[in-house]
Amino acid sequence: MLADVSMPRMDRHGMGPLGMGSARLGGGRGMVPGTRLVREGAQLPPGGKLPQGLVGRVWREFARPYRRRLSMLIVAIVGASALTVVPALVFRGIVNVISAPGPAAVRDLNLLALVAVGLALVAAAFSLWQRYLVAWIGEHLVLDLRRRLFDHVQRMPLAFFTRTQTGALISRLDNDVQGAQRALTGTFGTLTANVVQVVTAVGVMLALEWRLTLLVLSVLPLFVMLAKAVGRRLQGLTREQMTLNADLNSLMSERLNVAGALLVKLFGDARRESAGFAQTARGVADVGVRSAVVSRLFYVTLTLMGAIGTAVVYWLGGHLVIGGGMQPGDVVGFALLVGQAYGPLSALSNAPVEVLTALVSFDRVFEILDVRQPIADAPDAVDLSDAAGEVAFDDVTFAYPSAADSSIASLERGFGDLLDARPGAPVLRGVSFRTRPGETVALVGHSGAGKTTVCNLVPRLYDVTTGAVRIDGHDVRDLTMASLARAVGVVSQDPHLFHDTIRTNLRYARADASDAAIEAACRAAHIHDVIAALPDGYDTLVGERGYRLSGGEKQRLAIARVLLKDPAIVILDEATAHLDSESEAAVQQALATALRGRTSLVIAHRLSTIVGADEILVLDGGRVVQRGTHAELLHDRGPYRDLYRTQFARTA
Repeated sequence: MLADVSMPRMDRHGMGPLGMGSARLGGGRGMVPGTRLVREGAQLPPGGKLPQGLVGRVWREFARPYRRRLSMLIVAIVGASALTVVPALVFRGIVNVISAPGPAAVRDLNLLALVAVGLALVAAAFSLWQRYLVAWIGEHLVLDLRRRLFDHVQRMPLAFFTRTQTGALISRLDNDVQGAQRALTGTFGTLTANVVQVVTAVGVMLALEWRLTLLVLSVLPLFVMLAKAVGRRLQGLTREQMTLNADLNSLMSERLNVAGALLVKLFGDARRESAGFAQTARGVADVGVRSAVVSRLFYVTLTLMGAIGTAVVYWLGGHLVIGGGMQPGDVVGFALLVGQAYGPLSALSNAPVEVLTALVSFDRVFEILDVRQPIADAPDAVDLSDAAGEVAFDDVTFAYPSAADSSIASLERGFGDLLDARPGAPVLRGVSFRTRPGETVALVGHSGAGKTTVCNLVPRLYDVTTGAVRIDGHDVRDLTMASLARAVGVVSQDPHLFHDTIRTNLRYARADASDAAIEAACRAAHIHDVIAALPDGYDTLVGERGYRLSGGEKQRLAIARVLLKDPAIVILDEATAHLDSESEAAVQQALATALRGRTSLVIAHRLSTIVGADEILVLDGGRVVQRGTHAELLHDRGPYRDLYRTQFARTA
């Protein structure tokens, strides 16, 4: 007889109640018709530029809280980078001592060896300090990003989740968050280290031999041109790799849950699924190979240029030593400095592209955070205290939000860069009714008439387009979401259970519920004896989506969950539609307890289950075309009597 926000039904226009239609989101209050929730230009085109001000936003919103530790990290990086240059000078001195030993050669050699060991110890200390700071900042940044993303996403309206691929969303919470962490603690840290190392190495090289230094630096333009060309290619490959990984995550999340696995087994399409997975995974592998080859080609070329530069240093430096212009140790030290300078120089020549590529992850994170939450507490929202349960619809018109108003193109596969923003036809048209506290109102009509849509507007899963939905005289948009959720309980025809214990699933309705309260709710829902007979009782794992339980058992658990919540209003969406006679009888008993003293909205296809309703509303095409009690509607010539006679004829 009753239900908990059902699974999507298609309306007559082919649009599901969970946002497959189109129109403005949020109704007539505080919303601009056609407002786009998609941030324009957020998805970079190949070779494109990131939004202006991104670096400043990263600093303000995420890096600034860690400025003290970031300062310490910079000190550690500078110290470690500067120390990489000093050993070249030590070995320069050692070679000079060995090549031209004097009276104090042994003492000098011992001292220089001790200095080399000391430098190694200090460098190790700086390295450990740097590693600790990088790990601490990185892990806490990931925590902040994930927490903020999760909080933002789970507050999004239901329409967002009906269009978004779960795997793509998880990819933002996982891969892109880690990429953002690497951008802050890896890319920028490496950039700082390279700058310090290059400045120090080039300064010392100029002091040793300015002519050789200019010769070494003369190849820098080649570095810059090569790095820019390769960097642009790597940036495109990085974004392509992120997109393909998100597709792969989406495929796995859809196929590797219980419902997906069951569908594959029932239709015997395991080979086709394996082939589809292999094709997507092959795309990930291919782009990984291309990225690896391009990166390796770049670094092999730079290494070759560095080797040639080192050879030139030894060749020209050797001539200078022979001519008396340099000492052997100077040449060795200079060659070591060339090696210390070429690597950072090559990295710095590609620094702009590296930074842009690293910031792609931050941009993808911000793309989610920038999606406005259209259904949220108003600034002056009030709590609904001691709800009586009066529900009123005042001339409600509603159309489901368009794709552009409820999703992001990058989270949907196969939609390109733009989503359809065209408004659709209204699903509800001028619906008005009023339910007094404690009354039962039944909604009947053909599939797609708008019954589930009406029920979804009460807990504010969507906002009306025009008109108002009121509880106890308050427009639901003027109430806090938390108090509204406390006042409304729902039992659907396919209630969702988390992959956890029965006890934990029940406590989701009331976190502080005692074991005695849980047992009392289960007894009232006629499910306690079933639970008690299980080997682990209330600690039994229900499996993903509760698949280890029968349909009737899940329904009664959902009813127990609502009883534990103790709401003033109960919405029942065909809670017994797919149950056998025995399970239906048990659920009906449980529902009788659940509805006692509460206002209830009941969606029913079996008209025999709502004959005792205080009022029955017949919907057709989004309008209320008939209303009254069961007896009154049977007496009238209208669609209800036709529906009833059709069902009676089927069961006769």
